[in-house]
Amino acid sequence: MEYKDYYDILGVKRDATDSEIKSAYRKLARKYHPDVNKTKEAESKFKDINEAYEVLGDKQKRQRYDSLGANWQGGQSYTPPPGFEQFGFGGGQGGAYQSFNFGGQDMGGFSDFFSSLFGDMMGGASRGGMGGMNFGGYDFANAGGAQRSSSRTRRKTASAPQEDLDITKNLNITAKDVFDQKPVSVNFSEMERCTECPPGGGYCSACGGTGIKNVTKSIKVKIPPEVKDGQKIRLKGEGKTDNYGRVGDLYLVLHYKDSVYDVDGADLTKEVEITPPEAVLGCKKDIETLHGSIGIKVPPKTSSGQMLRLKNLGLPKKSGGYGNLNAKIKIVIPKNLTQKQIELYKQLSEL
Repeated sequence: MEYKDYYDILGVKRDATDSEIKSAYRKLARKYHPDVNKTKEAESKFKDINEAYEVLGDKQKRQRYDSLGANWQGGQSYTPPPGFEQFGFGGGQGGAYQSFNFGGQDMGGFSDFFSSLFGDMMGGASRGGMGGMNFGGYDFANAGGAQRSSSRTRRKTASAPQEDLDITKNLNITAKDVFDQKPVSVNFSEMERCTECPPGGGYCSACGGTGIKNVTKSIKVKIPPEVKDGQKIRLKGEGKTDNYGRVGDLYLVLHYKDSVYDVDGADLTKEVEITPPEAVLGCKKDIETLHGSIGIKVPPKTSSGQMLRLKNLGLPKKSGGYGNLNAKIKIVIPKNLTQKQIELYKQLSEL
């Protein structure tokens, strides 16, 4: 049989990253999709592109493929290594993989080369199910226009292949977001299956005939008390949906981006600036907190970096009540000192 150089088909180097492989696949899939490209070359190109991504887009398959070595060239005669021959595809097809359909056009099955290497890994069905293929989370099944279900209900299908439907996003928050206990808006974009393709085939202007489109989502989420930087929170059923109606989850990784407070659980730390005379003699300062403006007393002979603990002026606790606010003293030199003030500092330094 003929050896297939999947890296050459996608136009990437053998050390290409996952993102580089996915990007190359997207561009080629759009270019050669049979509903967009009507040339005779498009069908076979599109089939090769999908087969290449089925392998290089999957970590286990890519490792098995790379184990053959890098000295092969496309078109060379290839014989499967020991242990790879006669892998079945469930139903006793002896290496012939199920066909898949794009826009009413039978695109045929995977190549014999693919079947000889990965038949045992496919479990009798493609990642996209019996009607079509799904590569890297992008559904090209019925991309020519067959209607897609918009149901987000989970269905139990014994033969349904597993697919990662979860989404993970970073969310920057402030201490005030946690203190207010009000829902925070989360806006993000994801590539999803197109639900606007016309039934019965035809070109879809919404997705350009690719079967996928960029969807912007907006979700409200309430930040739990005493959340730590880097902690994940899960929003059930807000992930991707597959061809079987199963829905993944959205995971938000929280990061504090606060210019005023350092956060440690329910406790907060805030810098309070004082001048050298105030540090020596002591003073009263008005400071803003999440609970409102308050006055604090800085005792005499206070050093820079010293903490003044203000009870119950922090963030809400899970058990009720509030954490503490630590006022961290920072001694600063005024920039607009007069000459007389500078002279007094000189006299002070001589004592």
